[in-house]
Amino acid sequence: MSKCTILNPYDNSFIGEFDYCNKKIIESNLKTLFTARAMTKNIPAFKKAQILEKLSQLVEKNKVEIATLITKEVGKPIKESLAEVTRAASVALCASHESRRIEGEILDCDAYSDMQGKQCHVTWAPLGVILAITPFNFPFNLAMHKIAPAFAAGNTIFFKPGPQNYLSSKLLVELCYQAGMPQESLILSCPEIAEMEDIIKDKRISCVNFTGGLLAAKIIARHAGFKKMIMELGGNDPLIVMDDADLDLAVTTAIAQRFGTAGQKCNACKKLFIHKKVYDAFKELLISKTKKLAIGDPSKESTDLGPLINTKAADEVESRIKSALKDGATLIYGNERDGNILAPTILENVRSDMELVAEETFGPVIPLFQFSAIDEVIDEVNRSPYSLQSGVMTNNLNIIKKLQNALEVGSINVNAGPGFRADHMPFGGVKESGIGKEGLRYAIREMSYQKNLIF
Repeated sequence: MSKCTILNPYDNSFIGEFDYCNKKIIESNLKTLFTARAMTKNIPAFKKAQILEKLSQLVEKNKVEIATLITKEVGKPIKESLAEVTRAASVALCASHESRRIEGEILDCDAYSDMQGKQCHVTWAPLGVILAITPFNFPFNLAMHKIAPAFAAGNTIFFKPGPQNYLSSKLLVELCYQAGMPQESLILSCPEIAEMEDIIKDKRISCVNFTGGLLAAKIIARHAGFKKMIMELGGNDPLIVMDDADLDLAVTTAIAQRFGTAGQKCNACKKLFIHKKVYDAFKELLISKTKKLAIGDPSKESTDLGPLINTKAADEVESRIKSALKDGATLIYGNERDGNILAPTILENVRSDMELVAEETFGPVIPLFQFSAIDEVIDEVNRSPYSLQSGVMTNNLNIIKKLQNALEVGSINVNAGPGFRADHMPFGGVKESGIGKEGLRYAIREMSYQKNLIF
């Protein structure tokens, strides 16, 4: 059984270690979860609601401990980690409410001939065992977005977090147990990558709920067969700034949603389209506000930007910046590095075919585009294979309506960035940005199936 060592990405200090699960442990976990399906399914809705509400309270009570651990694991500034934990508590509470609202319907069958006197009772039933796979960047909140609705729907959960987040994931599972969730219903299991293929193929797994990158998603899809798949994948999300925009709000939004978590967010604003009439003023204000960001030790409350998750990630982003500059882009701020910390970087004169722009770049870099007509932006956004979310800064109703009709994305946020997400609304993209929807009510339905009783 091999070990995984967890290091702090800020200073490479030792945080902890754990043993990867071997085949024997994996089999035991799968057997337990499969056997526990009937028991979990039959937990009354009011009881599940009580457990999830208690979980919300426990998360809030232990917020500082959880956030401190997230900051050590991920390198996220402590104020962002605290915000993540608060959000996770909200997710559990929302799931508690939604667990009481899993409602079926009754359909009269006499709308068609020879069906008189019959009714169809439509109810929701859990899929079974959910394989929940989470990424490193929001280890607590994204895990809660899978575990809470899966349990609310009556499923059991095979929880596979990113190895870097093992300790915070272990703490989350312990809190779930303290809240009253049966240990047979939720099991933390961290196998090595080589073991994942067999787990995904296993017939006892009914659904794969994955948040992560496109390459891993394609591998999962290849092995999942006819299993239900819910995939929240990458984004290359635009922020569009029109000529009537509140520039201070637009710049503040761009900085928060691109440089937060060192740019390692699926729905960060990764491309900024600025109307030519306000381009210079926007750029000047963006540089001015970016210069004021505090960079460094993420454990300090004053820090705005910490390290990327590891050296490999920092190397990749740095390489993309260098490639763009070599290919004609102009550096207007940043492009400095200290260990795993990349300074917030702003580029202009970029092209859509540069790797920095064409691919999802997980780092603190903003490429600026100028445009004259909104149709230019629509064409550019729709050409991308990534279609998660978008944001537009404008009060022009005609522009808003045109974008709503034309943009091929999962969400259009007005006078907000693409990073906006409320826990009860549907969340997910189209094309290579995902399959299915998260958001508590919608995730519960995704992890359930409809069953008819006709009599």
